[in-house]
Amino acid sequence: MRGFDLRVVSYAIDDAQLLTAEVQAEYARRYGGDGDISPIDLHQFDAPGGHFVMAYVDDVPAAMGGWRRGGPAGESDAEIKRMFVRPAFARRGLARAILAELERTAAAAGITRLVLETGTAQPEAIALYESSGYATIPAFGFYADYDDSVHLAKPLMPA
Repeated sequence: MRGFDLRVVSYAIDDAQLLTAEVQAEYARRYGGDGDISPIDLHQFDAPGGHFVMAYVDDVPAAMGGWRRGGPAGESDAEIKRMFVRPAFARRGLARAILAELERTAAAAGITRLVLETGTAQPEAIALYESSGYATIPAFGFYADYDDSVHLAKPLMPA
């Protein structure tokens, strides 16, 4: 038994918003300012244009992540957003499990590449993505002109 369960949820649910507030506070601590200021609609992750998942440990929300269709190559891309593991649940494989689920569901939806933006103040995120096959791509999107942004992508195998 892996000790957690993954649940497909709406990004609009209270648990997702609780973890979003926590990750925003962490971004503010690491980068200053108000955290991630890129615009996100609560329903961007709803099917068929997206997918959102949360990991629960003993029914406690522990981690989250999602993808939304669109990226530098248009509708064949999807962007990973809101990847976060609460510190109390770190080092349990939750981030890798969520990332694998996002890759699986994106490929099943016909997405051919996942893209993402993270930052230089998040070396653990960069290490996770690089060890999972993500590579540097040209800057794109909201944070394209930020010097502390890191832009990564991974091609997906068709489902």
